Amino acid sequence: MARTPMAAAAEDRPKSRELGNLRHVFRFAAPYWPVALGALAALIVSSAATLGLGRVLQLVIDRGFSSESGESLDRFFLLLLGVVVVLAIATFTRYYLVMWLGERIVADLRSAVFGRIISLSPSFFELNRTGEVVSRITTDTTLVQSVVGASASVALRNLLTFVGGVIMLVLTSHKLSALILLVVPVVVVPIIFFGRKVRKQSRGTQDKVAEVGAMASESLYAIRTVQAFVHEDEDRRGFAQRVEGAFKAAVRQIRSRAWLTLSVILLVFGAIDGVLWIGAKDVVAGTMTPGTLGAFIFYAIMTAGSLGALSEVYGDIQKAAGAAERLGELLNAEPEIRTPQHALALPEPPRGTVALEHVTFRYPTRPDIAALQDFSLNVAPGETVALVGPSGAGKTTVFQLLLRFYDPSEGHVVIDGVDLRRVDPAAARARIGLVPQDPVIFAADAWANIRYGRPEATDEEVRAAAEAAAATEFLDRLPEGFATQLGERGVVLSGGQRQRIAIARAILRNPSLLLLDEATSALDAENERLVQAALDRVMAGRTTLVIAHRLATVQRAHRIAVIDQGRVMAVGTHDELMAQGGLYARLARLQFNTSLREVDLAAS
Repeated sequence: MARTPMAAAAEDRPKSRELGNLRHVFRFAAPYWPVALGALAALIVSSAATLGLGRVLQLVIDRGFSSESGESLDRFFLLLLGVVVVLAIATFTRYYLVMWLGERIVADLRSAVFGRIISLSPSFFELNRTGEVVSRITTDTTLVQSVVGASASVALRNLLTFVGGVIMLVLTSHKLSALILLVVPVVVVPIIFFGRKVRKQSRGTQDKVAEVGAMASESLYAIRTVQAFVHEDEDRRGFAQRVEGAFKAAVRQIRSRAWLTLSVILLVFGAIDGVLWIGAKDVVAGTMTPGTLGAFIFYAIMTAGSLGALSEVYGDIQKAAGAAERLGELLNAEPEIRTPQHALALPEPPRGTVALEHVTFRYPTRPDIAALQDFSLNVAPGETVALVGPSGAGKTTVFQLLLRFYDPSEGHVVIDGVDLRRVDPAAARARIGLVPQDPVIFAADAWANIRYGRPEATDEEVRAAAEAAAATEFLDRLPEGFATQLGERGVVLSGGQRQRIAIARAILRNPSLLLLDEATSALDAENERLVQAALDRVMAGRTTLVIAHRLATVQRAHRIAVIDQGRVMAVGTHDELMAQGGLYARLARLQFNTSLREVDLAAS
C-alpha cells in the first residue's frame, strides 16, 4: 500500500522526540488557569499530608509507645487521623479538578482540530486519507485525554512525593539517604533508554492503528462495491494484515515498557533492601531509634513507589506526546486557500458574471499534467452555458476553480468582476449553488439536509424548495415525513431521490451562480421532466453553468462550450456546433446517446 504524506512523515521523522509536543495540548489550559491553580494547591496539600504521615508515625513509635500515659498515645493517633482527613479532602479536590480540567482541555482540543481540518483546502484531502485524519481526532485525542485527565495528575503527585520524600529521607537520616541517592543514577539510565524506545514505538503504533481505521472507513464507505465485486475475502485479508501489523507494533511497545518497569523495580527496591539492612544494624547498635528507622522505611517506600509510578506514567506521557505531535501537525496545518489580508468586497447586488481568463491549472496529485491549459470562458449574467467534452477534459475542474477549492497557477478566475484571489472564499461561495452528480446526503432528516443550503430558512421555505425540486411526493410518504432520518449518506433513498434533495438544497440557497453537474442524470423520464421544469424556473434570470451529458440539457443552454484536454475547442449553440462538425458532432452521436438521424433532425 502506498504511503500517504502523513504516514511518510511519521516514518521519516527524526528518532528523538521531545515532551514539548504536549504544548499543543496544555496551551488549551490557559483559559482555565484558576482551575489548574486550585488543582495544584490541592496536589501540594495532599502530597504534604502524605509526607506528614511518616513524621506522625515516627512520633507514635518513639514517644507514644514509650509514654506511660495513654493520653499521649491517643493524642498521636488523633493527629494521625487528622492528617488522613486532610489527605482525603485534598485528594478528592485534586482528582475532581484535574479530571474536569482534562475533559475540558480535550473537548476544546477536539473542537479546535476539527475546526482546523474542516477549513483545509481539498488538496489536503487529496494527499491524505480521510480515515487517517479521523483517527487523529478520535484515537489520538483519547490518548491525550487519558494523560491530561489522569496520568498528568498521577505524574505530578508522584513527582512531588518523590521530591518531598527525598527531602524527608535526608532530614531523617543523612547516612542512609546518602546511600539511597547513590542508586539514583543507576535507575535513571534504564528510564532514559527504554523511555526513548517507548516514545518511538508509540508513534509507530498510532500510525498503524490509523492505517487500520483508514482501510475500514474506505471499505465500509464502498460496501456495495465491495460486495458487488465479491471482494470481501480480499478486504478481510488486507484488513487482517493491517490489524496484525498494529498488534505487533503494540507488542514491541509493551515489551519495552515492561522492561522499563522491571528495571526500575529491581534496582530501586534492591537498593532499598541493602540500605535498610544497614539501618537495622544501627538500631541494634543503639545509634538510631526505631521510630527514625520506621519513618525512613516509610519515606523510602513512598519514594521508591513514586519513582516506579513515574516510570510507568512516563511511558503514557511519551505515548501522549506522540499523539500530541500528530494533533499538532493538524493544528499547524494551513489551508492553501486563504482570505487575503485586505480582501475586496464583492459588488452588491450580485450580478452573476463569470470569467476564466487564460487559466492554467494542475492538481497537486498530478503536477505534471495540466487539467486546464490557457482556458478562457466568459459567461454573461443570466446566461446558461453547457460544458461538454469527453471524460477528463476539465469540466469539473472549472467548477472546482469557481468554488475556489484551488487557485490557478496562471490566469484569473473572476466572479462579478473581482478576481477570486482577492476576496474572502466564503463570500464568493455564498453566491454559488452546487448540485453535484453524486449528491451528498447527511445522516439527518430531510429538514436538516435541505436547510443545509441556508441554515436560517424557515420550514415553509424548506418545503417550498422541496416542492420546486419535486421532492415532496416521496418525502411526505416517508414514515415521519420530512422528519425521517435519511441514514448515513442517504442510504434509505434512491439515487434519484438523493438528487432531488440536492436540487432542493440549491434552490433554497437562491444563488446568483448555479453550478449543475448533470443534475438530472439519476432521474427517470417522469422525474426528469418534473425536476427539469423546476430547474428551468430557478435558472431563469440566473447565471448557470451545466456539465452536460444529455442532449436535452445541452439544447436548453444559451451557449455550449466544447472542452478537450483542458482547452476550449469551440463555443456556440447546438445548431452552430453541429454545423461545424468536429468534436461536438462526434460527442453528440456518442455521448448524448442519439443516433445520427436524431442529431441531424435536431440540427435542422
